[in-house]
Amino acid sequence: MSDPRSDRFVRSHLKIRHLVLLVELGVHGSVLHAAAAANLTQPAASKLLGELEHALGIPLFERLPRGVVPTRYGEVMIRRAGAALAEMDAAHQEVMELLSGLTGRVAVGTVLTPSTSLLPEAVKLLKARSARVHVSITVDTSKLLIERLRAGSLDLVIGRILDTESAAELNFEPITDEPHSLIARAGHPLAQHPNLQLEDLVHEGWILPPGGSILRDRLTALFLSHGLDQPGEIVETMALPVIANLLLDSDMVVALPEELISQYLETGLLTVLPYDLGLRMDWYGIITRKNHKLSPGAESMLVMLREIAAKKYSPRAV
Repeated sequence: MSDPRSDRFVRSHLKIRHLVLLVELGVHGSVLHAAAAANLTQPAASKLLGELEHALGIPLFERLPRGVVPTRYGEVMIRRAGAALAEMDAAHQEVMELLSGLTGRVAVGTVLTPSTSLLPEAVKLLKARSARVHVSITVDTSKLLIERLRAGSLDLVIGRILDTESAAELNFEPITDEPHSLIARAGHPLAQHPNLQLEDLVHEGWILPPGGSILRDRLTALFLSHGLDQPGEIVETMALPVIANLLLDSDMVVALPEELISQYLETGLLTVLPYDLGLRMDWYGIITRKNHKLSPGAESMLVMLREIAAKKYSPRAV
């Protein structure tokens, strides 16, 4: 149930110019530069900001000698203002596409593994049933994708919710987890090792995700829990073509879901080394915003993802 005070604030005080100014203040950190970006004079921008703060009864920005910094309340308003403007941009785009004969659009974000099979199969199914739906796809980390979803620039995400603040605003439909295997080129010297241990892997070249990622943290913990130093020879990347080429042309190893490189395994170019890392990433799933009505194109994509997930991952699927 909506708060009547919030309803009065939106209907009586909030204008599009307020939303634009909030977003530009978040980008520039300066009333002068935000005013220019919003096609306002500095006095007009200061007046609009004052109106907002008066209506809310709280400071949205801290005034500093060299600019402004959002308070925690300001950060919320900037994020929500960006999402509101993104919704209006999407509405305009949807109307224009309907006028031109298209039947909708959907912007999907995904982490790496679903981008190789689940999402492409869902897109093919969607196109078979609604060929003129425009689909855009972003592949990135869950953290960045969730930020874009909350800001309204993505309709749905296939990934993980990693913090409680985001969880309160989002729906999560689990699909599957990600067991990781130790991958190397076919014919790797360790491929036929009779009793491969973690100690044997310390001096190998490793391809690792960047520091701060969940997988990197878990691999670090794995070595430390065995009283071992971290591998000294590493390459940091999440780019699958780079990973594949490094593996094929060297003796480097990597921890990956087998699903991600299934074609290389099936053709015998890569192999799974005989050591169980014991690594399973948290479940990923379909993420949407609560209390947000999807466009027809996004709703169709959601249906396709559920259908493909149920076939691929049953009985663990949504």
